[in-house]
Amino acid sequence: MVGPLFIAGNWKMNLDKEGAIELTDALTNGQGPVKGVDVAVFPPSLWLTLVGDLIRSHDIKLGGQDCHEELEGAHTGDISAKMLKDVGCDYVIVGHSERRTDHFETSETIKKKVLMSIKCNLCPIVCIGETWDERDKGAAISAVSAQLKESIPDELGSEQFIVAYEPVWAIGSGRIPTLNDIEEMHASIKETLLSINHKADKVRILYGGSVKPANAAEIFKVENVGGALVGGASLSAADFGEIISIAGAKN
Repeated sequence: MVGPLFIAGNWKMNLDKEGAIELTDALTNGQGPVKGVDVAVFPPSLWLTLVGDLIRSHDIKLGGQDCHEELEGAHTGDISAKMLKDVGCDYVIVGHSERRTDHFETSETIKKKVLMSIKCNLCPIVCIGETWDERDKGAAISAVSAQLKESIPDELGSEQFIVAYEPVWAIGSGRIPTLNDIEEMHASIKETLLSINHKADKVRILYGGSVKPANAAEIFKVENVGGALVGGASLSAADFGEIISIAGAKN
């Protein structure tokens, strides 16, 4: 494992203003800093400033769910990495399968977003993952490896970004790969990263896809798993707090 486990809560397109306040209050009141765990939350863009103000005095970082590949310009409805940094973000998720699928984003686009994030002093969390069809055909590792190579710029330093492996078929489904499958994929991702950049052994590789308190402990025991990108369970302060505590107990 490289450094502390990283637990990221992706709220996706959920929660109104009142719900965002309630969830943040519950997180900050019920969960103090956990030794050996880095924590970040990724609210909808409308609530970034609100949530950022509420977590400022707590050991929780703020992140955006996406950014545009350009610094600024005529891109109606989009948000730039510079804007995210200005409202207090330290991280940004790029290349999530829901962006790749719903918005037809290519790995080439993701690579540009990675570079722009770093230019604006944000740490990108680069998402990769296979579909069920690719896994069923025995092509999961080759598909993820290709996606990774096409999404990561060769010139990146090893501590400038984080990778999140999320099998597309596991997101929100309640299903996860076997622990052996996760171990095999994370080992392959690390090998691919090292082939891109020999210093990439320090990159944290998160697992995402139906992570919850019931399976977190086993997932965190898997070699090369550096934390979790949590979706649905991050909308429950109790569940997210328990996942953080489980991560802390591993250290």
